[in-house]
Amino acid sequence: SGAVVEVAQGKDAQALVPFWKRLKHSRAKIEAVATDMGLAYIKAVRENLPKATLVFDHFHIIKLYNEKLADLRRTIAREANALEKKVFKGTRWLLLKTSSKLIVEKDEHTRLQEALRLNQPLATAYYMKEDLRRIWQQTVD
Repeated sequence: SGAVVEVAQGKDAQALVPFWKRLKHSRAKIEAVATDMGLAYIKAVRENLPKATLVFDHFHIIKLYNEKLADLRRTIAREANALEKKVFKGTRWLLLKTSSKLIVEKDEHTRLQEALRLNQPLATAYYMKEDLRRIWQQTVD
């Protein structure tokens, strides 16, 4: 049905124990579970609903990817020569921002493109992030 069945508070698998007990009595046929990427939740879902598809939420996936993208930028900037360092300086937030929210009046798009031209792995990682964001914007007809 696509309906939300349970929203639990807490950060450990114990928060879901009452739900698992109710679920066993109802014999509900749950096909998919959306959760964050916490290992305790993943393990609990696998133990209690082994046939269900696990779906990670958009926020946590983008957050994790952005952390890795920022780490990559930092590594590249550290290894850059003096001129390249000037280009990379201040680009962290430009890389993490959604491309449609770059501010033209502040030349954000131009500054970002300069940094991406200097380093192909960074450019690839950035465009993959944008593609990842677009996945969640797709609609099903």
